Amino acid sequence: MSHSLLIAFVMFATVMFITPGPNNIMLLSSGLTYGFRRTLPHVAGITIGFAFMVGAVGAGLGTIFIAYPVLQTILKYAGVAYLIYLAAVIAMSEPVAPEQDNRRGPMTFWGAAMFQWVNAKGWVMVIGTITAYAAIAAYPWNIVIQVGLSLILGVVSCTAWALFGSALRPVLTSRRLVRAFNIIMALLLLASLYPVFMDA
Repeated sequence: MSHSLLIAFVMFATVMFITPGPNNIMLLSSGLTYGFRRTLPHVAGITIGFAFMVGAVGAGLGTIFIAYPVLQTILKYAGVAYLIYLAAVIAMSEPVAPEQDNRRGPMTFWGAAMFQWVNAKGWVMVIGTITAYAAIAAYPWNIVIQVGLSLILGVVSCTAWALFGSALRPVLTSRRLVRAFNIIMALLLLASLYPVFMDA
């Protein structure tokens, strides 16, 4: 095992997981709007969904996208459309009391897991992980290590962002403040699309 490459991968993954992106912005908004406990399925969906994606691409699914690049284009623009929809939903979100019935509710486990496949930042992370750090260990242990570290870092990062959003609940007490905060989060989510269009 290459220990120096492993350290480099941990640094790369930590920066990618903890910096703002679509997942973290949505977790922050969900923590504020619904609270930490109701956001946990969203946290689990991102963490497990992304780790599964790393494993699937590392195991050979990535060759399909190389053979059929149109699939990547379809996923990219489906992701853009879905992010625009999510930005609109976040912008219109209002605070929800624990006893209040809200039919829409936070993102589900499966919704968050499936979202990873159309998340532009997620694809940057997966491609960087699988290609640049493949020499961590011999195959398939390199993929096992990458999936394991993705799970650990995903839990830490996603939990931190959801807790941060939840911690803002006592501070942002009025509907107007929550709406303003969610509109800012929606604009940041739209801003995260900038690299997608620059790459087009």
